[in-house]
Amino acid sequence: MLHRLRRHWTTYSLLAVLASAGLLHLAGTLHLGETARQALLATSGWTSDPLFWTFIAIGFMAQIIDGALGMAYGVTANTALMSAGVPPAAASAGIHLAEIFTTGASGLAHLKFGNIDRQLFKRLVIPGVLGGIAGAAVLAFVDVSIIKPVVSAYLLLMGIYILLKARQQLADRGQPKRIAPLAFLGGALDSIGGGGWGPVVTTSLIGRGGAPRTVIGSVNAAEFFLSVAGAASFAVFIGVFEQLELIAGLVIGGMVAAPLAAWTTRYLPARALMTVVGLLISGLSIWNLYKALA
Repeated sequence: MLHRLRRHWTTYSLLAVLASAGLLHLAGTLHLGETARQALLATSGWTSDPLFWTFIAIGFMAQIIDGALGMAYGVTANTALMSAGVPPAAASAGIHLAEIFTTGASGLAHLKFGNIDRQLFKRLVIPGVLGGIAGAAVLAFVDVSIIKPVVSAYLLLMGIYILLKARQQLADRGQPKRIAPLAFLGGALDSIGGGGWGPVVTTSLIGRGGAPRTVIGSVNAAEFFLSVAGAASFAVFIGVFEQLELIAGLVIGGMVAAPLAAWTTRYLPARALMTVVGLLISGLSIWNLYKALA
């Protein structure tokens, strides 16, 4: 069974990489120009830019939280990025590109330890990817002044949702049903809000009775393909060259935090951390919503 899972994972990964390579080539054709060249030349001055270090700190914080909870990287990073003044589409694009690294490693780890339910994984991937592409299209073509308060309101609801989940003791009751609509919704909200796949899909499936170990493993494995599809979609719709500094900061911060996140998972109670995260996301979202509507 494990051998077959590895074979399917390899096949899906190759297809995802090939598809994303084609889309990124198209994105380069559409967007590569003076703006891209200027962005590449500007990389030498990043270390003196306080914003670059802010992105590193946000990536570090989000990865610590995600490593300890198995969710909330995107929600945490997007809330913080929007608080720093990053537009919703740019924030979500940068997050999805950075998550390719973290979700790929996470999926391989879950595969190694036998935490992936092959049937559940297959039922999550396609509708999740389609939802992610749809969400990226919506975010790319809707006016920022309209979408920003909507995203802030959504993130506020996610913060409250995480707080409620932190108070619940969920039982293992068997295989959940109606997975495809949930995966599509989770993928769409993940692109629009810069995060939400884990909080929406993982908590919903466990709440419906899914075994926590295989739900977390399968959802994390599927998220790699969602991240690839989302990043490629944003590259086509809006370009990614203007977000190079943001992406690099998130990746560096996340890579530094990864081993510390494992330590955090071992010693910090998950329920306490979920409560802190829920309060942080809710507070920042209320502030972002106030600024957007003021």
